Amino acid sequence: MDLVLIRHARPVLPPADQPAICYGRLDLALTEPCSPAPAQMAAPLHAHAPARIVTSPAARARDTASLLAQTLTAPVPCQIEPRLQELDFGAWEGQPWDAIARADLDAWAADLMGACPHGGESAAQVMARVSAWAGDVQTSGEACWWVVAHAGPIRMLAAHWLGVPLAQTLQWSLGFGASCCLRLQAPHAQLVWWNRTVD
Repeated sequence: MDLVLIRHARPVLPPADQPAICYGRLDLALTEPCSPAPAQMAAPLHAHAPARIVTSPAARARDTASLLAQTLTAPVPCQIEPRLQELDFGAWEGQPWDAIARADLDAWAADLMGACPHGGESAAQVMARVSAWAGDVQTSGEACWWVVAHAGPIRMLAAHWLGVPLAQTLQWSLGFGASCCLRLQAPHAQLVWWNRTVD
């Protein structure tokens, strides 16, 4: 089975001349027009037609999934999966990164999986729910799914299926609207491509 994991398109964020914000569960809308365009996101995937599309419940992922579905020649079911939601940053949501206490950021960096200074979710908690969903996928029996989610859960899925540390996949670049493909062949998975985009 092929899992084509697609990062949602670009959300509405502060302009480049303003501080970057922390967002995970913060429900951001997509930019208008969508960037990349749905046809651009779908173009590299023409050989991987999905039996279904699965999406995080966040608006930026749901709307990306809906736009991608419109590029297909035949309708496919679209399923919302709460376990694919991005990490909940609690009190940090929507805050400029440079406004967050340095000590809290240092505590988080020192314990990547377990620390939760923002009061939301730890990375270990997110990894557990994402991995639980991954276990369900392996029993589906369908040839290909498109999965629209966020950079964090996509990197966690890659770490889970490839059997590598999350710290490794967190270093892998993944642009807005980019895709990667994992071929699930028990007991292992093969990385077919990572961070594919249309130039």
